[in-house]
Amino acid sequence: MGDLSLQKMTRELCHEFYKHFENDPDIYMDLKKFAPYRYDPSKVDAYFDAQQRPDRLVFALLSDGQPIGEIKFKNIDRIKRECSLGIHLQNDSVKGKGYGTLGEKLAVQYAFDRLGMRAINADVVLKNTRSMHVLEKLGFRCLGGDDTFRYYRLEKNDQTP
Repeated sequence: MGDLSLQKMTRELCHEFYKHFENDPDIYMDLKKFAPYRYDPSKVDAYFDAQQRPDRLVFALLSDGQPIGEIKFKNIDRIKRECSLGIHLQNDSVKGKGYGTLGEKLAVQYAFDRLGMRAINADVVLKNTRSMHVLEKLGFRCLGGDDTFRYYRLEKNDQTP
């Protein structure tokens, strides 16, 4: 495993990440709607532009300087001091190797220490048992679920060392 770090997502990093991105059929809830991802520079530009909002921060998860993941803080509420966390790893070549766990650990530290958040929420598609395991390993509590998602929350005082 290379040296992992978070860096604010730039347009260039976003393109580099999505050039090698693959949809994961193992976590797609409706396989009838599943389609392999195809890189389209104009769609990546539109996606990047749509992420530039005051209630959102997007980071590239870098391994030895190369983007292997995307980590987002969404729904940032600076009054309540909470946000939602999301992660996507690039493709199967970087899954199951601990990158997601370490990336989310860095993100949790950033949210609490740099953003001053008191709580972080996350939702996970029911089929994505790997993400559930990572969240639980990091101390997130499961709040319940519905037909599509399982919902998690980590409060600053619940954080694992």
